[in-house]
Amino acid sequence: MISIEKISEIIENEIKQIDFKSTPSELYQPIYYALESGGKRIRPALALLACNLFSESINEAILPAIGIEIFHNFTLLHDDIMDKADLRRNRATVHKKWSENVAILSGDAMMIKSYDFFYNLSPDLFKKTFEIFNKTALQVCEGQQFDMNFESIENVSQSDYLKMIELKTAVLLGASLKIGAMIGGADVKQADLLYDFGKNLGISFQLHDDYLDSFGNQDLFGKKIGGDITANKKTFLYIKALELADSRVKKNLIELYSTSNIDHENKVKSVLDIFNDLNVKNVTLNEIDKYYNLANKSLQVLDIDKSKLSIILAFVENLKNRKN
Repeated sequence: MISIEKISEIIENEIKQIDFKSTPSELYQPIYYALESGGKRIRPALALLACNLFSESINEAILPAIGIEIFHNFTLLHDDIMDKADLRRNRATVHKKWSENVAILSGDAMMIKSYDFFYNLSPDLFKKTFEIFNKTALQVCEGQQFDMNFESIENVSQSDYLKMIELKTAVLLGASLKIGAMIGGADVKQADLLYDFGKNLGISFQLHDDYLDSFGNQDLFGKKIGGDITANKKTFLYIKALELADSRVKKNLIELYSTSNIDHENKVKSVLDIFNDLNVKNVTLNEIDKYYNLANKSLQVLDIDKSKLSIILAFVENLKNRKN
């Protein structure tokens, strides 16, 4: 198996070599800016790790993996506009550095360019993997719409929320693994097990993001702590707090999420006080562990030499312990 360090090096080198058109610079400079901002590169890494489970060579999977990463970054450009986010990876978001119109158009260009990175595949493999990629891309949009719908729905159930993050975040991790595995020569059952692994990993990953937004370290997290609270986003923590609260606390929490006449610091402090009183922090950590464990179960039933899984398991452990 190729080490995660080597895979990370391959990904970064490929991203540095991406050559978009130079004009109009107003369209392409924000794309380079977004891709050069770093990030965890989880999706391309998972695609290449999955490929390497079934093939010694990962060369054929490199470009599709980069295409997946470009698509993911496109979604971030548009998400940041909708979330009114100022920071991404400790840098100004594209719409803050340039404008919303620029971020929309550059994001559109990124989505279209991501398709180009699948063209190196054989016709049969292109058809199979691109069908998964396109289906997943639409699911991500559906998840984002559900997330936006929740803004005007007072009572969002835990099951509705989990379905939303499955679509918005988790399916792309699952698809990254499935596409990589298929390029490596995995059969349908193996590819589907890796998809399930990625989907549960993605749910856990998003719950971890929710947790870090409230209880993380801003310097490590790369975004303002309490951003979801300020934006009145109905995260897992908020939904669990409503479920656990008595009528008085529930009323107070709903009021805090219904007003814009309170400054950021006071609002975040008031909401976090409620979360802490209700032990929402530990409840969320338990839910994160639940989905990490479900992910590992799918991995363990793979019909493959278990020694090959050590790198993926170490990668997952790093995600589980991440601070950003």
